[in-house]
Amino acid sequence: MNNAEDKLFAARLDDMVSLCGRDCSAQFSNFLDERQCAAAEAWCSRNAGGLKYRLWGGFEEARRRMLAVYPDYCEDYILEEYPMKCLTFTYRKEDVLTHRDFLGTFMGMKLKRETIGDIVVGEGMAQVIASEVAARHIAGTVSKIGKVGVKVTDDAAFSMEIRQEFQVISGTVASMRLDCIVGLAAKVSRENAAKLIRSERVDINHFTVTSLSAELKEGDVISVRGSGRFILAGIDGQTKKGRIHINLRKYI
Repeated sequence: MNNAEDKLFAARLDDMVSLCGRDCSAQFSNFLDERQCAAAEAWCSRNAGGLKYRLWGGFEEARRRMLAVYPDYCEDYILEEYPMKCLTFTYRKEDVLTHRDFLGTFMGMKLKRETIGDIVVGEGMAQVIASEVAARHIAGTVSKIGKVGVKVTDDAAFSMEIRQEFQVISGTVASMRLDCIVGLAAKVSRENAAKLIRSERVDINHFTVTSLSAELKEGDVISVRGSGRFILAGIDGQTKKGRIHINLRKYI
């Protein structure tokens, strides 16, 4: 998001808080991406006042989530109030479908991206979290994803196993500065890592960072456009020459 988008996003959050305070009823956003989720949580921690807030995407590991702002008395049942549904797609196991196939079908239906949450695809089965309105449209319209026939139901809770595979990258860096770690992650020189950072192609924990000397810590998520997404998984001491041994996990 740029500055104008940031201001518009903050204004929408402010509207949610104002409406919740005025009507004493829960307010829900559309699905937010990971950066928006982080921004929403930071904003709410400063500005929600006495109201509660929660991010939820239909299951614990969801990346795309809706924000709820609600009065304290809604705490016990707020998850039941989220305006989302889980759609289950079944198809022949010999047919192979991908996340892109599902998303392409939904976008072809002129659905907005913010009405679709996570899409989890397995063998012969996929589950999609969608807003209630989008879910009704999909369930009543879709009989094929691409060229593959599918059956759609909306009466089952999310149950698929989330399988995230990683490639382990180990190496040594001169320091925990961002330019050093981007160089190892993207397999480029420190000079080229600096160019990536200055050109706003690097995010830390979903926010763009342009400072070469930003210090990273264990658990940070680094995204390098064109190279992938990484977790700083471990810091394993120093070599005799004073270099720091680290482990990165690259999402694959």
